[in-house]
Amino acid sequence: MAVALSTLVAEAERYLSSSKIQDYCPNGLQVEGRVQVRRIVSGVTASQALLDAAVEAEADLVLVHHGYFWKGENPCITGMKQRRLKTLLRHDISLLAYHLPLDLHPEVGNNVQLARQLDIIVEGPLDPDNPRVVGLVGALAEPLSARDFARRVQEALGREPLLIESEQIIRRVGWCTGGGQGYIDNAIAAGVDLFLSGEASEQTFHSARENGIAFIAAGHHATERYGVQALGDYLARRFAVEHLFIDCPNPI
Repeated sequence: MAVALSTLVAEAERYLSSSKIQDYCPNGLQVEGRVQVRRIVSGVTASQALLDAAVEAEADLVLVHHGYFWKGENPCITGMKQRRLKTLLRHDISLLAYHLPLDLHPEVGNNVQLARQLDIIVEGPLDPDNPRVVGLVGALAEPLSARDFARRVQEALGREPLLIESEQIIRRVGWCTGGGQGYIDNAIAAGVDLFLSGEASEQTFHSARENGIAFIAAGHHATERYGVQALGDYLARRFAVEHLFIDCPNPI
């Protein structure tokens, strides 16, 4: 079956409430392609590798978490940006991108979906008093050592995480997928035993060590593979179209 591009985009906008969320990039339809959608290809980032795979898969629409046109970037359509846009336009493929709306969503959001991968029971937001803090807080069904929890992360995500251990047994966890390492202070204030993000900064080590909590950096790409898959599955079920997630490996 096929669905009108405008209908699919309208449903994604409604489902994610994207118009209500301030972001660093435009959310929604970033490049307009053919008017009918039969096949969606999803991926984390609208890289050339993903676009080439979407062309090979005969996709009508590419759905991503990391799209284009970020605040502060050079607006000129040259080099890498020109090649990416040329691929989409030449093959009449639409690009649909959601950044913070896909981090925040309570059903298909990256943070909720990562909790499901790691068997964390979601309790609520990382900082209830600050809605701009994207992460969550939750509990483990059974306490684990930091090293055992890191093994769980490795098994679930398929890559060895960076672990800063502590002597604490891990009962409560705070997390924010992607580049959320700056929220470690919020996690400390929330009283968690371990904070997990995708990336780490130099000062993250000292914050974790001096405040007595464990920290895991599990990879920006690796922690954000699941929201876009869940959204693609939702849209595929809603409109009876095909959906294929394509993972283009990224060690960061």
